[in-house]
Amino acid sequence: MMGICLRRREFIAALGGAAAWPFAARAQQGDRVRRICVFMSGDENDPVYKARLSMFTQALADLGWTDGRNVRTDLRSGGGDANRMRALARELVGSQPDIIVTDGIPATVALQQETRTIPIVFATVGDPVARGIALRLNQPGGNITGFAGLEPSLGGKWLELLSEIAPGLKRAAIMFNPDTAGMYFMPTFETEARSLKVVPITAPVRSDVEIETAIIDLGHEPGGGLVVMPDTFMNVHRMPIISAVARNNVPAVYYLSAFARDGGLLSYGVDRVDLFRRAASYVDRILRGAKPAELPIQLPTKFEMAVNLKAAKALGLAVPRSIRLRATEVIE
Repeated sequence: MMGICLRRREFIAALGGAAAWPFAARAQQGDRVRRICVFMSGDENDPVYKARLSMFTQALADLGWTDGRNVRTDLRSGGGDANRMRALARELVGSQPDIIVTDGIPATVALQQETRTIPIVFATVGDPVARGIALRLNQPGGNITGFAGLEPSLGGKWLELLSEIAPGLKRAAIMFNPDTAGMYFMPTFETEARSLKVVPITAPVRSDVEIETAIIDLGHEPGGGLVVMPDTFMNVHRMPIISAVARNNVPAVYYLSAFARDGGLLSYGVDRVDLFRRAASYVDRILRGAKPAELPIQLPTKFEMAVNLKAAKALGLAVPRSIRLRATEVIE
């Protein structure tokens, strides 16, 4: 097993919870080295996942969990491959860590199928109740809790932003992998489409070929636009998506700032790095004796927007001042 290991500070936002722990209680944790497994759905070498792990490391460190003294962490990544994730889940459970931290639905579901006893904290699952991962948000039950990326209103928000940056929008496709994506964004997407008098299109895709075909279809006539739904699959395939929309002159809005940094037009969504920061607090609490079933699932509190001016210029679009002012990151 590969050792990494971690530390950082966090507040705790849970039912009845305060965030301060006495120094003496922390000192007692040095008696035994705890093992934390971090299981990423995507590629551990992707800057997206490196940023999340780095924040988690810092947060744990500030909570008193020091590499080589009282904690050791093993990192595994599925690279977006469902079969690999199932195999890794069996391996991780077999190694009997003290706790497992997951990123995304595929990794979390794979682990849930392997253990009902080892504590699991997820950091970026969309709707854990709808996916059968937890019983309720306030009382998850079982051995799993964490931080959800659930914000159904984003479906409408993405379309609103797309129409704002591309005023000639007539048709908008929402792209997702039907095998892994949550569909809770669809109602607000469709409601906003009716409000804007934009034709909504569903674009289920499972491969680069299907991604390319869907985007080519959108680009056949002026007025087409794309919304990319949150999903590990979409992040793993972000470069083919960005390249295809550029070739076909299709404006697109994404859920993750990494898309805009890599050449995409505009992104808006949950700050997933912040969810990893917050997840460290639950890991800390569980290692000190709390049970996952007693820790309510937390919802996102921080959002981010990034706009790429070079991508806008290539599409012949002027970025409205309203978007520039709201953006947390403007990429020249």
